[in-house]
Amino acid sequence: MDPIPDHIQENLDLLFVGYNPSLRSSKVGHHYANPNNRFWTILYRSGLTPRKYQSEEGDQLLEYGYGFTNIVARPTRTAAEITKEEYREGREILRKKIARYLPKVVCFVGKDVYQEYSGRRKADWGVQAESVVKNVIEFVAPSSSGLVRMKLEDVVAIYRELKELLDQVKDD
Repeated sequence: MDPIPDHIQENLDLLFVGYNPSLRSSKVGHHYANPNNRFWTILYRSGLTPRKYQSEEGDQLLEYGYGFTNIVARPTRTAAEITKEEYREGREILRKKIARYLPKVVCFVGKDVYQEYSGRRKADWGVQAESVVKNVIEFVAPSSSGLVRMKLEDVVAIYRELKELLDQVKDD
C-alpha cells in the first residue's frame, strides 16, 4: 500500500496531523477515507467547515487554510501496527515539516499522536502549554476513528474549541 500525499503549504491556519493512513485511505489516495472514520462529520458539526466534505474533497480545504499530514506515512489496518522506529523517524520528519511550513495551529488528531510527536507522557485536550516548534500553537483533539469510545457530541465539543481558537488566531 502506498502513502498518501500531504496537503500542505506555507501560511496554513491549521494543519491536521493524524497517526497514519488507513488501508482504505491508501487505496483511494485520500485522507480520512475509511467510512467508519468520523473526521468529516466532526469538522462540519464543529463549525470548522460550512458543509460535510467527503474524503475525496480534502484538498479543497486548503482554500480554508487547512492542511493534512500524518506522523507516519505507512498505511496500516490500525495504529497499533506502527512500530516505535516508525514513530521515531516520523517524529523527526514531522518536526521539520512543521518548522518549515509554520502553520498557525497544529491539531493532533489523537492524544497518542501528540505524545509520540512531543515525547511527553501527558497531554490534555486542547491547547498545549509549551510548543515543540516555536511560534506554533499545538492543539490536541480526540482521534476521529470509529474505534474511539467517546461520544460523538463530546468529540465535536473539543473540535468546537479548536474552531474558537482558530477564529481568535485569525483575528489577531
